[in-house]
Amino acid sequence: MAFGGPKVWLWRWRRNPLKRRADTVEAWILLGAWALTVLVGVLAGWAAAGSVEQELARERVEWRPLVGRLTEPAPGKAAGGSAGGDHVWAEVAWTGPDGSAHNGQVRVGAGSPTGTAVTVWTDRQGRLVAQPATPAQARLRASLVGGLAGMGAAAFPFVGGRLLRSSLERRRIDQWDTDWALFDAVWGRRMG
Repeated sequence: MAFGGPKVWLWRWRRNPLKRRADTVEAWILLGAWALTVLVGVLAGWAAAGSVEQELARERVEWRPLVGRLTEPAPGKAAGGSAGGDHVWAEVAWTGPDGSAHNGQVRVGAGSPTGTAVTVWTDRQGRLVAQPATPAQARLRASLVGGLAGMGAAAFPFVGGRLLRSSLERRRIDQWDTDWALFDAVWGRRMG
């Protein structure tokens, strides 16, 4: 069953002789909690996204592709001419930027023979790393991480505001009980 009349927006801010001090306090707490939720969420998301995008840009600058060679045949059978064949882990050797020899495992086409040239990505020390994210991939990752970080950070002031409001609500209910008991004590004796 719906009650009649239109819903009154911002009722806590209007002048009303029935408005209690607790209503005004609750209105300010809600306003503050929402403002803090938005502010914290936006700032945390922006900072996290910027940090992720900056780190991925640094990786694109520092990480370099090198040519490595398979040191043993890759397991499995070659995928007869199909470009999307199976990939397996195989041992690859390469020379780092400083001339030192390195080896590690990378994904290569199944059945590739020994000596097959393979592109490997390395950091400044010649250690094996993943291929760095493209600028578009970096923006997407930064946006996702920023969004998650913003929502996670915004949850704290939001939950804090809800808990504070719940506490005020319990206090207001207790006050009603006290006031009704007083009213009943005064008017109950006169009526009965």
